[in-house]
Amino acid sequence: MGVSGSGKSTVGSALAQRLRVPFVDADTLHPTANVVKMAAGEPLTDDDRYPWLERVGQWLAGHRDGGVVSCSALKRQHRDRLRAHCPRVEFLHLNGSPEVVDRRMSARTGHFMPPALLRSQFEILEPLGADERGVTIDIEYDVRTIVDTFLKYSAPQWNSGG
Repeated sequence: MGVSGSGKSTVGSALAQRLRVPFVDADTLHPTANVVKMAAGEPLTDDDRYPWLERVGQWLAGHRDGGVVSCSALKRQHRDRLRAHCPRVEFLHLNGSPEVVDRRMSARTGHFMPPALLRSQFEILEPLGADERGVTIDIEYDVRTIVDTFLKYSAPQWNSGG
């Protein structure tokens, strides 16, 4: 989880490979209207996000033996929707400063999310609560270190590789 440009897809793909489980980038599950709205520079509302979060939650529920999703899940209520489908879900919050993320977003090409929307994501971002299963890791670390750290502190079934 995290704001756009924090490395969710890169880290999620690496984590899924390590665990030998399926991976999906939740951006591919967005309704077309959401993609059009974001591409036009308009931030999504929670009403826009809810059908998308339901699709993400359904994907998680369909992968009971494990799966990794790169999903912003910026607010606790977004994560609660995912937990409603998959109570065992664990979150890896990729945390970074707006300056670092903006630099990353400005360097990438071919993504529908414009850097101009980054501020709106940071404004609504709610860090993981103490009662939420997950780990927060700084995006300044390399991908391998992020994956290793997450696995070190995650649920025991993942520590053994699956």
